[in-house]
Amino acid sequence: MTLVEKILAAHTDADEVSPGEFINVMVDLILANDITAPIAIREFRRIGVDKVFNPKKIVMVPDHFVPNKDIDSAEQVKLMREFCREQGIIYFELGQMGIEHVLLPEQGLVLPGNVVIGADSHTCTYGAIGAFATGMGSTDIAAAMATGDIWIKVPPTIKLVYHGELGKWVGGKDLILYTIGKIGVDGALYSAMEFTGETVDSLSIDGRFTMANMAIEAGAKAGIFRVDNKTQLYIKSRAKCSYRVYEPDSDAEYSQTIEYDVSGIEPQVALPHSPANTKPVSMVGNIEIDQVVIGSCTNGRVEDLRLAARIFKRRRVHPRVRCIIIPGSQRVYRDALGEGMLETFIRAGAVVSTPTCGPCIGGHMGVLAEGERCISTTNRNFIGRMGSPKSEVYLSSPVVAAASAIAGRIVNPDEVTKP
Repeated sequence: MTLVEKILAAHTDADEVSPGEFINVMVDLILANDITAPIAIREFRRIGVDKVFNPKKIVMVPDHFVPNKDIDSAEQVKLMREFCREQGIIYFELGQMGIEHVLLPEQGLVLPGNVVIGADSHTCTYGAIGAFATGMGSTDIAAAMATGDIWIKVPPTIKLVYHGELGKWVGGKDLILYTIGKIGVDGALYSAMEFTGETVDSLSIDGRFTMANMAIEAGAKAGIFRVDNKTQLYIKSRAKCSYRVYEPDSDAEYSQTIEYDVSGIEPQVALPHSPANTKPVSMVGNIEIDQVVIGSCTNGRVEDLRLAARIFKRRRVHPRVRCIIIPGSQRVYRDALGEGMLETFIRAGAVVSTPTCGPCIGGHMGVLAEGERCISTTNRNFIGRMGSPKSEVYLSSPVVAAASAIAGRIVNPDEVTKP
């Protein structure tokens, strides 16, 4: 069996599972946010049970419209808060919270070998630490809150093998954008993407989170990495309970194996209006921008902010550009403060927000007007994603986004960092 099949089998009554098989799977963790939780809560009430199956295996995080941007968002969060208090569910709110997919691994709530479901498509982020994690609809989440299990079709696994040493300024965001550019937004449809090879072995955990996060942008059911020493070190100080590490069998069957030599890849940019519309930054052309967003569940971790701060050091945001920096959690915010990064950003002319998804979904904290262009470290650039349907969103890594904020147009970081 593949890694995903091993994990799923361990959460059923079967000794083994195979692609295409429908199975009932016990879950280790259930997640919902301020957009999806209220629907799940209302549907849970309709089931007719008084209590969730296990309040310590359910987490709710308001993060999309917080701090509450209007009365409707405040009512959504109020509903969540009251339900969590009633049920004893794990709940994070303003001041202690963060973007859910940054927060949960950081808090040790997601562990290797877990089955995690979330009412958010980017739940697949947790595959970076060897969990099977996938997004589901709010009604599925309601049923899981009542029963503790889910009904799922076992996905086939695509093995992606990356060879070679990464070039200057190239990281996990560039690898996943490059991959999606090659296979398309449906290239891994309802499949698990297993990332492997010496290149990904060299990636930091934060870089792996970025890659797993955007597996859904290739249509995947999940993205997953094997657990190695880096994973164990990350987990060791965070784990709240024991966990089990699974390995794929040496004779595991994959639906396909795709290999890449990454030694020649330069920083990547996804042009409007698809994450698959990728080009090397040198091929983008002279694209002037109005806004830069650095953050999100894709690139809002401390390593991402360090990379951006390195670019901004003793440099300033272009006077025509609005630059918005959003730490992914309260802990990331605190670490960035302690390391002097926030002062670097503010001196550069950027603004720093409390953790929120905000502009990623065109919610608040950076909505685009008609005709405006933004380069962002977020994960989607569909029409109207960040505001007006007549605006444009370009996706990149934190270093390209920061360099572009300084230049006022999309550039390779070398252009603003050279002596």
